[in-house]
Amino acid sequence: MNATRHCPALLIAAPASGQGKTTVTAALARLHARQGKRVRVFKCGPDFLDPMILARASGAPVYQLDLWMVGEAESRRLLWQAAGEADLILIEGVMGLFDGTPSAADLARHFGVPVLAVIDAAAMAQTFAALAHGLATFQPDLPFSGVLGNRVGSARHGEILRDALPASMRWYGALPRSAAVELPSRHLGLVQAEELADLDARLEAAADALAASADVSLPPPVAFAAPAPRPLEPWLAGVHIGVAHDSAFAFLYQANLDLLRELGAELRFFSPLADSQLPEVDSLYLPGGYPELHLARLEANQAMAQAIRAHHAAGKPIHAECGGMLYLLERLTDQAGVSGQMLGLLPGEATLQPRLTALALQEVELPEGRLRGHTFHHSALTSALEPIARGECPNYQRSAEAVYRIGRLTASYIHFYLASDPLAAAQLFLPGERP
Repeated sequence: MNATRHCPALLIAAPASGQGKTTVTAALARLHARQGKRVRVFKCGPDFLDPMILARASGAPVYQLDLWMVGEAESRRLLWQAAGEADLILIEGVMGLFDGTPSAADLARHFGVPVLAVIDAAAMAQTFAALAHGLATFQPDLPFSGVLGNRVGSARHGEILRDALPASMRWYGALPRSAAVELPSRHLGLVQAEELADLDARLEAAADALAASADVSLPPPVAFAAPAPRPLEPWLAGVHIGVAHDSAFAFLYQANLDLLRELGAELRFFSPLADSQLPEVDSLYLPGGYPELHLARLEANQAMAQAIRAHHAAGKPIHAECGGMLYLLERLTDQAGVSGQMLGLLPGEATLQPRLTALALQEVELPEGRLRGHTFHHSALTSALEPIARGECPNYQRSAEAVYRIGRLTASYIHFYLASDPLAAAQLFLPGERP
Protein backbone atom coordinates (compact mmCIF):
# COMPACT_ATOMS: atom_id res chain seq x y z
CA MET A 1 0.00 0.00 0.00
CA ASN A 2 1.30 3.46 -0.87
CA ALA A 3 2.15 6.19 1.59
CA THR A 4 0.08 8.97 3.11
CA ARG A 5 -1.81 11.15 0.64
CA HIS A 6 -2.69 14.82 1.02
CA CYS A 7 -5.81 16.61 -0.22
CA PRO A 8 -7.77 19.72 0.83
CA ALA A 9 -10.87 18.61 2.73
CA LEU A 10 -13.83 19.96 4.69
CA LEU A 11 -16.59 18.39 6.76
CA ILE A 12 -19.77 20.45 6.41
CA ALA A 13 -21.75 20.31 9.66
CA ALA A 14 -24.46 22.29 11.44
CA PRO A 15 -26.03 22.83 14.89
CA ALA A 16 -29.04 20.70 13.88
CA SER A 17 -30.81 19.01 11.00
CA GLY A 18 -32.60 21.29 8.56
CA GLN A 19 -29.94 24.01 8.56
CA GLY A 20 -29.01 23.47 4.91
CA LYS A 21 -25.97 21.17 4.99
CA THR A 22 -26.85 19.42 1.73
CA THR A 23 -27.50 22.67 -0.13
CA VAL A 24 -24.19 24.13 1.04
CA THR A 25 -22.21 20.97 0.32
CA ALA A 26 -23.73 20.75 -3.15
CA ALA A 27 -23.04 24.45 -3.79
CA LEU A 28 -19.38 24.05 -2.80
CA ALA A 29 -19.06 20.94 -4.94
CA ARG A 30 -20.58 22.62 -8.00
CA LEU A 31 -18.55 25.81 -7.46
CA HIS A 32 -15.22 23.99 -7.48
CA ALA A 33 -16.19 21.38 -10.08
CA ARG A 34 -17.13 24.04 -12.63
CA GLN A 35 -13.68 25.58 -12.08
CA GLY A 36 -12.20 22.32 -13.36
CA LYS A 37 -11.31 20.84 -9.98
CA ARG A 38 -11.90 17.17 -9.26
CA VAL A 39 -14.30 17.06 -6.31
CA ARG A 40 -15.13 13.92 -4.34
CA VAL A 41 -18.04 14.08 -1.90
CA PHE A 42 -18.94 11.79 1.00
CA LYS A 43 -22.00 11.61 3.24
CA CYS A 44 -21.52 11.02 6.94
CA GLY A 45 -23.84 8.28 8.14
CA PRO A 46 -26.59 6.36 6.34
CA ASP A 47 -28.42 8.30 3.65
CA PHE A 48 -29.52 7.77 0.05
CA LEU A 49 -31.23 10.99 -1.02
CA ASP A 50 -28.55 13.55 -0.17
CA PRO A 51 -25.90 11.61 -2.15
CA MET A 52 -28.06 11.79 -5.29
CA ILE A 53 -27.96 15.59 -5.12
CA LEU A 54 -24.27 15.64 -4.23
CA ALA A 55 -23.36 13.30 -7.08
CA ARG A 56 -25.06 15.63 -9.56
CA ALA A 57 -23.27 18.63 -8.06
CA SER A 58 -19.81 17.06 -8.13
CA GLY A 59 -20.05 14.85 -11.20
CA ALA A 60 -18.77 11.81 -9.28
CA PRO A 61 -20.31 8.98 -7.20
CA VAL A 62 -20.87 9.70 -3.50
CA TYR A 63 -19.95 7.26 -0.74
CA GLN A 64 -20.85 6.94 2.94
CA LEU A 65 -18.43 7.45 5.83
CA ASP A 66 -19.30 6.23 9.32
CA LEU A 67 -17.10 4.93 12.10
CA TRP A 68 -19.69 2.27 13.02
CA MET A 69 -21.69 1.19 9.95
CA VAL A 70 -18.90 1.61 7.40
CA GLY A 71 -16.15 1.11 9.98
CA GLU A 72 -12.89 2.94 10.60
CA ALA A 73 -10.83 0.80 8.23
CA GLU A 74 -13.23 1.09 5.29
CA SER A 75 -13.76 4.82 5.89
CA ARG A 76 -9.99 5.28 5.88
CA ARG A 77 -9.66 3.33 2.62
CA LEU A 78 -12.36 5.41 0.92
CA LEU A 79 -10.80 8.71 2.00
CA TRP A 80 -7.31 7.62 1.00
CA GLN A 81 -8.54 6.54 -2.43
CA ALA A 82 -10.33 9.86 -2.92
CA ALA A 83 -7.23 11.80 -1.86
CA GLY A 84 -5.29 10.11 -4.65
CA GLU A 85 -7.56 11.45 -7.39
CA ALA A 86 -9.26 14.59 -6.05
CA ASP A 87 -8.41 18.27 -5.71
CA LEU A 88 -11.00 18.66 -2.95
CA ILE A 89 -12.82 16.28 -0.59
CA LEU A 90 -16.15 17.37 0.92
CA ILE A 91 -17.97 15.41 3.63
CA GLU A 92 -21.56 16.27 4.49
CA GLY A 93 -22.22 15.68 8.18
CA VAL A 94 -25.30 14.14 9.76
CA MET A 95 -27.84 15.74 12.14
CA GLY A 96 -26.14 18.25 14.45
CA LEU A 97 -22.35 18.35 14.66
CA PHE A 98 -22.17 16.54 18.02
CA ASP A 99 -25.35 14.45 17.72
CA GLY A 100 -25.26 10.66 17.80
CA THR A 101 -22.63 8.07 18.56
CA PRO A 102 -20.50 8.21 16.52
CA SER A 103 -21.10 11.84 15.53
CA ALA A 104 -19.91 13.96 12.64
CA ALA A 105 -17.51 15.59 15.10
CA ASP A 106 -16.08 12.15 15.93
CA LEU A 107 -15.40 11.53 12.25
CA ALA A 108 -13.81 14.95 11.74
CA ARG A 109 -11.59 14.52 14.78
CA HIS A 110 -10.59 10.95 13.91
CA PHE A 111 -9.39 11.83 10.39
CA GLY A 112 -8.29 15.41 11.10
CA VAL A 113 -10.79 16.96 8.66
CA PRO A 114 -11.56 20.64 9.41
CA VAL A 115 -15.20 21.52 10.07
CA LEU A 116 -17.22 24.14 8.20
CA ALA A 117 -20.34 24.92 10.24
CA VAL A 118 -23.53 25.90 8.39
CA ILE A 119 -25.86 28.01 10.52
CA ASP A 120 -29.37 29.07 9.54
CA ALA A 121 -29.08 32.81 10.12
CA ALA A 122 -32.58 33.78 8.96
CA ALA A 123 -33.61 35.23 12.33
CA MET A 124 -30.35 36.35 13.94
CA ALA A 125 -27.53 38.85 13.69
CA GLN A 126 -24.53 38.99 16.11
CA THR A 127 -25.82 35.94 18.01
CA PHE A 128 -24.69 34.02 14.92
CA ALA A 129 -21.10 34.53 16.12
CA ALA A 130 -21.90 33.22 19.61
CA LEU A 131 -23.35 30.04 18.14
CA ALA A 132 -20.33 29.67 15.85
CA HIS A 133 -18.00 30.15 18.84
CA GLY A 134 -19.85 27.48 20.80
CA LEU A 135 -19.57 24.95 17.99
CA ALA A 136 -15.87 25.71 17.56
CA THR A 137 -14.95 25.41 21.25
CA PHE A 138 -17.36 22.80 22.68
CA GLN A 139 -14.71 20.11 22.10
CA PRO A 140 -11.22 21.63 22.34
CA ASP A 141 -9.61 19.00 20.10
CA LEU A 142 -12.05 19.49 17.21
CA PRO A 143 -10.41 20.75 13.98
CA PHE A 144 -12.75 23.69 13.36
CA SER A 145 -12.17 25.89 10.31
CA GLY A 146 -15.00 28.35 9.87
CA VAL A 147 -18.65 29.10 9.33
CA LEU A 148 -21.20 29.84 6.60
CA GLY A 149 -24.46 31.73 6.97
CA ASN A 150 -27.49 30.15 5.32
CA ARG A 151 -30.82 31.78 4.42
CA VAL A 152 -29.52 35.33 4.88
CA GLY A 153 -31.88 38.15 4.00
CA SER A 154 -29.47 40.39 2.07
CA ALA A 155 -25.83 41.09 1.30
CA ARG A 156 -25.78 43.49 4.26
CA HIS A 157 -27.15 40.77 6.53
CA GLY A 158 -24.26 38.55 5.49
CA GLU A 159 -21.75 41.31 6.23
CA ILE A 160 -23.17 41.71 9.76
CA LEU A 161 -22.74 37.98 10.38
CA ARG A 162 -19.20 38.00 8.98
CA ASP A 163 -18.08 41.05 10.97
CA ALA A 164 -19.30 39.57 14.27
CA LEU A 165 -17.03 36.52 13.96
CA PRO A 166 -13.72 36.26 15.83
CA ALA A 167 -10.70 37.07 13.67
CA SER A 168 -9.44 33.49 13.87
CA MET A 169 -12.60 32.03 12.30
CA ARG A 170 -12.86 31.82 8.51
CA TRP A 171 -15.97 33.22 6.82
CA TYR A 172 -17.03 30.82 4.07
CA GLY A 173 -19.76 33.08 2.73
CA ALA A 174 -23.55 33.03 2.68
CA LEU A 175 -26.49 31.62 0.80
CA PRO A 176 -29.65 33.72 0.39
CA ARG A 177 -33.10 32.90 1.67
CA SER A 178 -34.40 32.02 -1.77
CA ALA A 179 -36.56 29.36 -3.38
CA ALA A 180 -34.06 29.38 -6.25
CA VAL A 181 -31.46 27.52 -4.18
CA GLU A 182 -33.53 25.54 -1.66
CA LEU A 183 -33.95 21.78 -2.20
CA PRO A 184 -37.55 20.43 -1.86
CA SER A 185 -38.38 17.54 0.49
CA ARG A 186 -40.98 14.82 1.06
CA HIS A 187 -41.62 12.22 3.80
CA LEU A 188 -38.27 10.37 3.60
CA GLY A 189 -36.12 13.45 2.93
CA LEU A 190 -35.10 15.37 -0.16
CA VAL A 191 -36.86 14.81 -3.46
CA GLN A 192 -34.75 12.51 -5.64
CA ALA A 193 -32.32 14.30 -7.94
CA GLU A 194 -33.78 12.83 -11.12
CA GLU A 195 -37.21 14.26 -10.23
CA LEU A 196 -35.95 17.85 -10.04
CA ALA A 197 -36.00 19.24 -13.57
CA ASP A 198 -34.36 22.48 -12.42
CA LEU A 199 -31.74 20.93 -10.12
CA ASP A 200 -28.76 22.17 -12.13
CA ALA A 201 -30.17 25.69 -12.15
CA ARG A 202 -30.54 25.55 -8.36
CA LEU A 203 -26.95 24.31 -7.98
CA GLU A 204 -25.59 27.01 -10.25
CA ALA A 205 -27.50 29.72 -8.36
CA ALA A 206 -26.15 28.45 -5.04
CA ALA A 207 -22.59 28.30 -6.39
CA ASP A 208 -22.92 31.86 -7.74
CA ALA A 209 -24.09 33.09 -4.34
CA LEU A 210 -21.11 31.54 -2.57
CA ALA A 211 -18.66 32.93 -5.11
CA ALA A 212 -20.10 36.44 -4.63
CA SER A 213 -20.00 36.41 -0.83
CA ALA A 214 -16.58 35.10 0.23
CA ASP A 215 -13.11 33.89 -0.68
CA VAL A 216 -13.60 30.50 -2.35
CA SER A 217 -9.99 29.30 -2.32
CA LEU A 218 -9.31 25.72 -1.26
CA PRO A 219 -8.78 24.87 2.41
CA PRO A 220 -5.36 23.55 3.52
CA PRO A 221 -4.50 19.91 2.64
CA VAL A 222 -5.32 17.11 5.07
CA ALA A 223 -3.08 14.05 5.45
CA PHE A 224 -4.86 10.74 4.87
CA ALA A 225 -2.93 7.70 6.06
CA ALA A 226 -2.76 4.61 3.90
CA PRO A 227 -5.26 1.88 4.87
CA ALA A 228 -4.55 -1.77 5.52
CA PRO A 229 -5.07 -4.07 2.50
CA ARG A 230 -8.58 -5.49 2.02
CA PRO A 231 -8.19 -8.88 0.36
CA LEU A 232 -11.34 -10.15 -1.37
CA GLU A 233 -11.97 -13.48 -3.04
CA PRO A 234 -14.01 -13.68 -6.29
CA TRP A 235 -16.87 -15.48 -4.54
CA LEU A 236 -19.40 -14.18 -7.10
CA ALA A 237 -17.35 -14.77 -10.24
CA GLY A 238 -19.69 -15.38 -13.17
CA VAL A 239 -22.83 -14.50 -11.19
CA HIS A 240 -25.28 -12.12 -12.88
CA ILE A 241 -27.25 -10.00 -10.41
CA GLY A 242 -30.35 -8.11 -11.51
CA VAL A 243 -30.57 -4.79 -9.65
CA ALA A 244 -33.91 -2.95 -9.59
CA HIS A 245 -33.28 0.71 -10.32
CA ASP A 246 -35.86 3.35 -11.20
CA SER A 247 -37.78 6.10 -9.41
CA ALA A 248 -39.50 3.50 -7.19
CA PHE A 249 -36.29 1.63 -6.25
CA ALA A 250 -33.24 3.87 -6.06
CA PHE A 251 -31.92 3.67 -2.48
CA LEU A 252 -28.57 2.04 -3.24
CA TYR A 253 -25.18 2.50 -1.62
CA GLN A 254 -22.60 2.97 -4.36
CA ALA A 255 -20.23 0.96 -2.14
CA ASN A 256 -22.63 -2.02 -2.29
CA LEU A 257 -22.55 -2.02 -6.08
CA ASP A 258 -18.77 -1.65 -6.09
CA LEU A 259 -18.37 -4.55 -3.66
CA LEU A 260 -20.55 -6.92 -5.68
CA ARG A 261 -18.46 -6.11 -8.75
CA GLU A 262 -15.23 -6.60 -6.78
CA LEU A 263 -16.53 -10.01 -5.73
CA GLY A 264 -16.82 -10.90 -9.42
CA ALA A 265 -20.53 -10.29 -10.10
CA GLU A 266 -21.92 -8.65 -13.21
CA LEU A 267 -24.74 -6.22 -12.44
CA ARG A 268 -27.69 -5.90 -14.80
CA PHE A 269 -30.09 -3.07 -14.01
CA PHE A 270 -33.82 -3.23 -14.70
CA SER A 271 -36.99 -1.29 -13.91
CA PRO A 272 -39.96 -2.94 -12.15
CA LEU A 273 -41.97 0.08 -13.30
CA ALA A 274 -41.17 0.02 -17.01
CA ASP A 275 -39.72 -3.36 -18.01
CA SER A 276 -41.87 -6.36 -18.92
CA GLN A 277 -39.22 -8.99 -18.21
CA LEU A 278 -36.11 -9.57 -16.16
CA PRO A 279 -32.67 -9.60 -17.73
CA GLU A 280 -30.88 -12.96 -17.72
CA VAL A 281 -29.81 -13.13 -14.09
CA ASP A 282 -28.94 -15.61 -11.35
CA SER A 283 -29.98 -13.38 -8.42
CA LEU A 284 -32.07 -10.28 -7.71
CA TYR A 285 -31.36 -7.21 -5.59
CA LEU A 286 -34.49 -5.18 -4.76
CA PRO A 287 -33.34 -2.02 -2.92
CA GLY A 288 -35.39 0.53 -1.04
CA GLY A 289 -37.14 3.52 -2.52
CA TYR A 290 -40.64 4.89 -2.99
CA PRO A 291 -42.91 2.02 -4.14
CA GLU A 292 -45.79 3.76 -2.32
CA LEU A 293 -45.61 6.59 -4.87
CA HIS A 294 -46.03 4.17 -7.79
CA LEU A 295 -48.67 1.68 -6.60
CA ALA A 296 -50.78 1.72 -9.76
CA ARG A 297 -47.84 1.18 -12.13
CA LEU A 298 -46.33 -1.58 -10.01
CA GLU A 299 -49.67 -3.37 -9.72
CA ALA A 300 -50.35 -2.99 -13.45
CA ASN A 301 -47.01 -4.43 -14.52
CA GLN A 302 -48.09 -8.05 -14.20
CA ALA A 303 -45.48 -9.24 -16.70
CA MET A 304 -42.70 -8.14 -14.34
CA ALA A 305 -44.58 -9.53 -11.35
CA GLN A 306 -44.81 -12.94 -13.00
CA ALA A 307 -41.13 -12.84 -13.94
CA ILE A 308 -40.05 -12.18 -10.35
CA ARG A 309 -42.41 -14.85 -9.03
CA ALA A 310 -40.94 -17.33 -11.52
CA HIS A 311 -37.43 -16.35 -10.43
CA HIS A 312 -38.36 -17.11 -6.82
CA ALA A 313 -40.14 -20.37 -7.73
CA ALA A 314 -36.95 -21.51 -9.47
CA GLY A 315 -35.07 -21.23 -6.17
CA LYS A 316 -32.96 -18.27 -7.24
CA PRO A 317 -31.77 -15.73 -4.63
CA ILE A 318 -33.67 -12.50 -3.95
CA HIS A 319 -32.37 -9.90 -1.50
CA ALA A 320 -34.90 -7.14 -0.72
CA GLU A 321 -34.46 -4.07 1.49
CA CYS A 322 -37.20 -1.75 2.84
CA GLY A 323 -39.10 -0.56 -0.27
CA GLY A 324 -37.94 -3.70 -2.07
CA MET A 325 -39.48 -5.78 0.72
CA LEU A 326 -42.74 -3.81 0.52
CA TYR A 327 -42.92 -4.75 -3.17
CA LEU A 328 -42.78 -8.44 -2.16
CA LEU A 329 -45.80 -8.19 0.16
CA GLU A 330 -49.39 -9.02 -0.69
CA ARG A 331 -50.56 -5.42 -0.43
CA LEU A 332 -49.19 -1.91 0.16
CA THR A 333 -51.31 1.10 1.19
CA ASP A 334 -50.20 4.72 0.97
CA GLN A 335 -50.98 7.55 3.42
CA ALA A 336 -54.13 8.50 1.50
CA GLY A 337 -55.55 4.99 1.95
CA VAL A 338 -54.95 3.94 -1.66
CA SER A 339 -53.86 0.30 -1.89
CA GLY A 340 -52.03 -1.71 -4.51
CA GLN A 341 -51.58 -5.44 -4.92
CA MET A 342 -47.90 -6.33 -4.78
CA LEU A 343 -46.05 -9.57 -5.63
CA GLY A 344 -47.40 -11.77 -2.82
CA LEU A 345 -44.09 -13.57 -2.28
CA LEU A 346 -43.95 -12.45 1.35
CA PRO A 347 -47.12 -12.93 3.43
CA GLY A 348 -48.45 -9.71 4.92
CA GLU A 349 -49.15 -6.10 4.09
CA ALA A 350 -47.86 -2.65 4.97
CA THR A 351 -49.44 0.78 5.39
CA LEU A 352 -47.73 4.16 5.23
CA GLN A 353 -48.02 6.08 8.49
CA PRO A 354 -48.26 9.86 9.00
CA ARG A 355 -45.05 9.84 11.03
CA LEU A 356 -41.67 8.13 10.98
CA THR A 357 -41.94 4.61 12.41
CA ALA A 358 -38.25 3.68 12.67
CA LEU A 359 -34.85 5.37 12.44
CA ALA A 360 -31.86 3.47 13.80
CA LEU A 361 -28.58 1.80 13.02
CA GLN A 362 -28.91 -1.98 12.95
CA GLU A 363 -26.64 -5.01 13.19
CA VAL A 364 -28.03 -8.48 12.55
CA GLU A 365 -26.62 -11.98 12.89
CA LEU A 366 -27.65 -14.03 9.85
CA PRO A 367 -26.70 -17.63 9.07
CA GLU A 368 -24.30 -16.14 6.49
CA GLY A 369 -22.59 -13.72 8.89
CA ARG A 370 -23.04 -10.45 10.75
CA LEU A 371 -24.11 -7.46 8.64
CA ARG A 372 -24.53 -3.82 9.63
CA GLY A 373 -26.86 -1.21 8.18
CA HIS A 374 -29.70 1.10 9.12
CA THR A 375 -33.47 1.38 9.07
CA PHE A 376 -35.54 4.43 8.15
CA HIS A 377 -39.19 4.12 7.15
CA HIS A 378 -42.73 5.49 7.48
CA SER A 379 -44.63 2.24 6.98
CA ALA A 380 -45.94 -0.36 9.42
CA LEU A 381 -45.84 -4.02 8.39
CA THR A 382 -47.95 -6.93 9.58
CA SER A 383 -46.94 -10.49 8.71
CA ALA A 384 -47.60 -13.90 10.20
CA LEU A 385 -44.18 -15.07 9.07
CA GLU A 386 -41.69 -15.67 11.89
CA PRO A 387 -38.43 -13.75 11.38
CA ILE A 388 -35.16 -15.68 11.19
CA ALA A 389 -33.36 -12.85 13.00
CA ARG A 390 -33.78 -9.36 14.40
CA GLY A 391 -31.46 -6.38 14.26
CA GLU A 392 -29.76 -4.82 17.24
CA CYS A 393 -29.17 -1.08 17.63
CA PRO A 394 -25.74 -0.02 18.97
CA ASN A 395 -27.25 3.14 20.48
CA TYR A 396 -29.73 1.24 22.66
CA GLN A 397 -32.77 2.28 20.67
CA ARG A 398 -35.72 -0.10 20.72
CA SER A 399 -35.69 -0.70 16.97
CA ALA A 400 -35.07 -4.40 16.30
CA GLU A 401 -36.02 -4.91 12.68
CA ALA A 402 -37.12 -8.36 11.55
CA VAL A 403 -35.34 -10.27 8.80
CA TYR A 404 -37.63 -12.65 6.89
CA ARG A 405 -36.63 -15.63 4.80
CA ILE A 406 -38.52 -17.94 2.46
CA GLY A 407 -36.27 -20.28 0.53
CA ARG A 408 -33.62 -18.11 -1.16
CA LEU A 409 -35.60 -14.93 -0.52
CA THR A 410 -34.29 -12.65 2.23
CA ALA A 411 -36.16 -9.46 3.10
CA SER A 412 -35.97 -6.78 5.78
CA TYR A 413 -36.52 -3.10 6.47
CA ILE A 414 -32.75 -2.94 7.06
CA HIS A 415 -30.65 -1.29 4.35
CA PHE A 416 -27.47 -3.38 4.63
CA TYR A 417 -23.99 -1.99 4.12
CA LEU A 418 -22.64 -5.07 2.38
CA ALA A 419 -18.96 -4.27 2.88
CA SER A 420 -19.47 -4.75 6.65
CA ASP A 421 -19.20 -8.51 5.90
CA PRO A 422 -18.27 -9.23 2.26
CA LEU A 423 -18.51 -13.02 2.62
CA ALA A 424 -22.00 -12.79 4.11
CA ALA A 425 -22.99 -10.44 1.31
CA ALA A 426 -21.70 -12.84 -1.31
CA GLN A 427 -23.68 -15.72 0.13
CA LEU A 428 -26.93 -13.75 -0.06
CA PHE A 429 -26.56 -13.61 -3.85
CA LEU A 430 -24.75 -16.88 -4.56
CA PRO A 431 -26.97 -19.14 -6.72
CA GLY A 432 -27.58 -22.79 -5.92
CA GLU A 433 -28.23 -24.33 -2.54
CA ARG A 434 -27.70 -21.97 0.36
CA PRO A 435 -24.07 -22.32 1.58
